[in-house]
Amino acid sequence: MRLTKSLFVSLLLTYSLANAQSYVYVTDTVDIPMRSASKIQSNPSNLLRMLPSGTKLQLLSTDSGWTQVKFEQTTGWMISRYLTSVLPAKAQLRKLRQTYNANKLLISQQTSKRKALEEEVDLLKESNTKLAIETSKSQAEKEYVEGIYKDALALKDTNQNLESQILRLKAEIQLLQNNNTSDQDSSARNWFIVGALVLFFGFIIGFVFPKRTNQRRY
Repeated sequence: MRLTKSLFVSLLLTYSLANAQSYVYVTDTVDIPMRSASKIQSNPSNLLRMLPSGTKLQLLSTDSGWTQVKFEQTTGWMISRYLTSVLPAKAQLRKLRQTYNANKLLISQQTSKRKALEEEVDLLKESNTKLAIETSKSQAEKEYVEGIYKDALALKDTNQNLESQILRLKAEIQLLQNNNTSDQDSSARNWFIVGALVLFFGFIIGFVFPKRTNQRRY
């Protein structure tokens, strides 16, 4: 059974070599050693490093149950039966968990961003509402100021009309006063003339009538 499995793995690895840049994965549940040669040597040790299950390796060549692979900057040999062209179930599960955790974290981050955006939208709505209210107030104040300005212009026109009427009335009053003064002066002159005439005629009468009376006596 083990021989059959080794042959199957060897055939599988041989098929994979036909494709450039082929890859295999470390199988099993424990870390597998990578060695500098296609044999196990302990003194001195040819162990290069230990690779965990699911490690992706670049396939280079095969030789009698051994497979030459490259991991990062290290090239070495590993026993072929510990390699597989399919990602092991355990590694797949680990990868799925990593993907799940990454997606979960991403969803959490996106949720946080969405909440932050919703809060920002709410703030913008509130600010927009306040701005609309302020705009309405400003419009009302503008209309109020415009009304006051119009009233002020109307009052100014009214005051100008009143001032014109006052000036006209003053002119009429002055004219009447001048006419009254002129009439008074004329009346005074008339009375003076009348008085002078009365005195004159009184003098004449007083001078003439006594002479006539004396002539009649003689």
